[in-house]
Amino acid sequence: MKTYTVAILGATGAVGQEMIRVLQERNFPVGKLIPLASKRSAGKTLKFRGEDITIQEACDTAFEGVDIVLGAAENDIAKQFAPAIVAAGAVFVDNSSAFRMDPKVPLIIPEVNPEDVAWHNGIISNPNCSTIITLTAVNALNSIAPIRTMTASTYQAVSGAGAGGPIELMGEVEALAKGETYEPKIFPYQIAFNLIPQIGGESFEGYTSEEMKMQNEGRKIMHLPELKVSCTCVRVPVVRSHSISVSCHFDVPVTVEQVRQVIAKAPGVKLVDDLGAKQYPMPLDTSDQDIVFVGRIRPDLTDDNGVCLWCCGDQVRKGAATNAIQIAELLVK
Repeated sequence: MKTYTVAILGATGAVGQEMIRVLQERNFPVGKLIPLASKRSAGKTLKFRGEDITIQEACDTAFEGVDIVLGAAENDIAKQFAPAIVAAGAVFVDNSSAFRMDPKVPLIIPEVNPEDVAWHNGIISNPNCSTIITLTAVNALNSIAPIRTMTASTYQAVSGAGAGGPIELMGEVEALAKGETYEPKIFPYQIAFNLIPQIGGESFEGYTSEEMKMQNEGRKIMHLPELKVSCTCVRVPVVRSHSISVSCHFDVPVTVEQVRQVIAKAPGVKLVDDLGAKQYPMPLDTSDQDIVFVGRIRPDLTDDNGVCLWCCGDQVRKGAATNAIQIAELLVK
């Protein structure tokens, strides 16, 4: 079997660490792994397939001889090193939002638009985590009729804000139990026992940057340039796995049974939909795995051509690390 030299840019972060685990779990054909991080992490080691691998400092020369670079760093780092990655002949599968809306860069969910990998020019973008989970859940409905509009509300776990999110949530819970105070650093307000209906800064007509991603990325991924999405993104006191309530609207009537049948056969999806038996997707059930659970399927009472559903998925894995590695698997095929 042919093997590949794989670098992880941002290997010490939460997504970078998850990428290492997923590479091992999926038995990706890694001949050599090169973990890259900042100068302060260089020289430390991490485990890969039972061996200690030394972390190297990210620099332009670090990509020479690399086949695939998995990006788990912030936008500015991705933009800084993208030219060197491409110049070295590697393919950059980037998890940041730096290149997502660049018309020359494919934006890929392998269960939705794997064919788009064919036209990359050295950079492929990983979509936003909530976009990945939602579109994996609903894309198969386009086989009934193209989705015309969506109304979505996301309930996003604290780990979506990085490794510090769960630490802050737990710290607040412990402090409140003792009657003490805890100064928030990751979130603008206390997240314990609270909801914060803002993720990202204002982007368009009162919608945040996070909320606009569902429409803008959804159009590109599903090849639906006229798609319209109204989205509300909420940070919730859940450690891991994002949940999304979404209504999809079509130009023709759809039935709940049609939708159930299509979703039951959709790739990357598990139908969990029995209200009477109290069976529906929940964050605890979808954490630390790669399948998007879909349930609470019901007609939209405001639109005869609409259907409502609820989905959950692990945003660190399917919403980030696993999706990137699935893209890399498309490349090596």
